[in-house]
Amino acid sequence: MQKIAAYCGVALLCLAFANVDAQTVDSITDKAIRFPARFLSRIQSRAAGLNDQLSRQTQRYLQKIVQREEKLRQKITAVDPAGAQQLFNGSAERYAALAGRLKADSGGTPTRLNGVYQPYLDSLEGLVGFLKQNPQLVSSGKVDPSRLEAANSGLQAIQAKMQDADFVKAFAQQRQQQIGAFISQHADLQSLLGKPYAAMKQDVYYYSQQLREYKEMWSHPDQLEQRALGLLDGVPAFQDYMKKNSQLAGLFHLPANYGKTASLSGLQTNDQVAEQLQKQVKSGGAGGTAGFQSSLQSAHSALDAFKNKLSVLGAGNGNADMPDFKPNDQKTKTFWRRLEYGFNFQTSRNNYLFPNVTDFGLSLGYKLGRDNVAGIGASYKLGWGNGIQHIAFSSQGIGLRSFLQIKLKGSFSASGGFEYNYTTPFASYQQLPQLEYWTKSGLIGVTKTVSTKSRVFKKTTLSLLWDFLSYQAVPRTQPVLFRIGYQP
Repeated sequence: MQKIAAYCGVALLCLAFANVDAQTVDSITDKAIRFPARFLSRIQSRAAGLNDQLSRQTQRYLQKIVQREEKLRQKITAVDPAGAQQLFNGSAERYAALAGRLKADSGGTPTRLNGVYQPYLDSLEGLVGFLKQNPQLVSSGKVDPSRLEAANSGLQAIQAKMQDADFVKAFAQQRQQQIGAFISQHADLQSLLGKPYAAMKQDVYYYSQQLREYKEMWSHPDQLEQRALGLLDGVPAFQDYMKKNSQLAGLFHLPANYGKTASLSGLQTNDQVAEQLQKQVKSGGAGGTAGFQSSLQSAHSALDAFKNKLSVLGAGNGNADMPDFKPNDQKTKTFWRRLEYGFNFQTSRNNYLFPNVTDFGLSLGYKLGRDNVAGIGASYKLGWGNGIQHIAFSSQGIGLRSFLQIKLKGSFSASGGFEYNYTTPFASYQQLPQLEYWTKSGLIGVTKTVSTKSRVFKKTTLSLLWDFLSYQAVPRTQPVLFRIGYQP
């Protein structure tokens, strides 16, 4: 609703520029067509990329849900063949139809608004449609008309795919409710079907979250797209086009005289409504007030009953957005969005074999969950010499690392890892392949994560680690390590 209100505000703001003079409009139009080739290519590439991702992920989740339902069908058939026949009759064909529609739908046939309104996508479709109907804006040869058609086709395709995905989600949630209701009515099946049904619920929930993330990805325009929309918002012809052809206009059926006093003609005022209510109460005689209150209470009761029905549908096995399990918020993210980079260092004091050394490490982690990370890294050992009076920079070695971090409680996590360290000073990288100079380290310990307000690093990690393999190293290395790390 906030997005709709914001775009309605933009529409009203555009109406304020309706009296702009022709010279200003021409200058805005000229600016709007200075960069459409790059702008349209950007729209086409974004739409094609998201279209491909959404199609692949929907097909993958659809296959998983079909497999889950098939396992449930086999188990129920073994116990109650008649019930299974009634419960699963036609579901496989419906899934196949949804998969075929998702694969074949290219958005060529316009469809009415369904699901959540996408204001930014609606604005882009209006912009491209406006340019298609006004060839004088591209007649200078700066833009190939085929680019307009390609951009428009891409936007129509992604809109169609989102609606198809909404249909898949709605049907999967409906099947989850039906199967859950069947299981709840057969107490003897709950222990048998609990695990596969829980897996199906998780798949439906994660697909719902995946679809939400894809829609969010399409709700953030870049600077080029913001500039194009901002320039055309000041063109009265574009304002008129959006009032007649946008999805929002089709949803609310805005009148031709929208925003003018004449559009309010015939509407009842608050005073007129109050007067009508008083007349109705008086016409009932002495019991008119009581009858009105009784009718009002009946209306409240009917509304409460409707709300209760909605809550029942959403409880337990109905609403995929309110899971009864602890979801993994990283499961629906792409591989690249689950990667995190880090930097850490540790300092070792000098002894009779080693000078003061600082290990500078870089890490690349993969998020298994919100606070669980596994990854690899590398380090460089910089020697500082022996004391303040004997400072001397030297290459004291390198290290290869692997690590695992599992959340314990609050900001504390259990940490572990395995490392290979080259602990011999070297002057050339050709010395590094000599395996006899590499030592092993096995680390276990605790890490505390502290959030910071830095623009560069968002988190600081403090790790206290014990190297239980240090006692086998020759020469023996430091058994207790304290590392400070930073993450963007």
